[in-house]
Amino acid sequence: MKLEMFDSFDGTRLALHRTGQGRPLVLLHGLFSSAEMNWIKWGHAQLLADHGFEVFMLDFRVHGESEAPQEAEAYPTNVLVRDVAALIDHLSLDAYDLAGFSLGARTALHAAAQGVLHPARLIAGGMGTAGLGEWARRSAFFKRVIDEFESIPRGDPAYFSMQFLKSQGVDRVAARHLLDTMPDLDLAMLSNLTMPTLVVCGDEDQDNGSAEDLAALLPDATYREIPGSHMGSVTKPELGQAMVEWLGDRT
Repeated sequence: MKLEMFDSFDGTRLALHRTGQGRPLVLLHGLFSSAEMNWIKWGHAQLLADHGFEVFMLDFRVHGESEAPQEAEAYPTNVLVRDVAALIDHLSLDAYDLAGFSLGARTALHAAAQGVLHPARLIAGGMGTAGLGEWARRSAFFKRVIDEFESIPRGDPAYFSMQFLKSQGVDRVAARHLLDTMPDLDLAMLSNLTMPTLVVCGDEDQDNGSAEDLAALLPDATYREIPGSHMGSVTKPELGQAMVEWLGDRT
């Protein structure tokens, strides 16, 4: 596993983790997580590398090893889409596949629907229609976690999210700015996603709405259910296995 840094479109230093050789596959992690927490720790990246992929894992700004600027001007609308586009340019990728979990899936779908990125194949994990078309409501939950960080009691639905933010060492000032950069996606734009797409979601995961409904709105989608909740499914070997089975062995 190699770690390198590169400058995004605005000079923010972002971390890139890479492993394997073969067809390029870009992986995007979930909100307030990291490449390490979503893709490396549970073996998904190694499994994909073992099956013939060169795996590129970005740490979004405010996440993992990447910088977390506190200035508001560092957070224009769709900043994460622009960061992923900067990564693709940095790597000079032409033919590649793109996969994301939760926020990573949301970012990948936004980028492809808007024509910013053109992956050959797309994987959306832990994402449903509400996570795309009703982000303002989902964002409000996380803003409350940040704003009431020190006073959320045990038993509150936000308590676990607060603990997760604390464990990841997330800069709350930067995170608050980031949450305001993500507009809702007009679901009609999903018709632009003509590339083959895998929608994979835990059987107990409704955090971002219906993944099945999302798959139904995509022109060329396969739906795959795996065990687990939103936070749990990304830790299961079935996630990486589903990705490998759908992408195919490149060795």
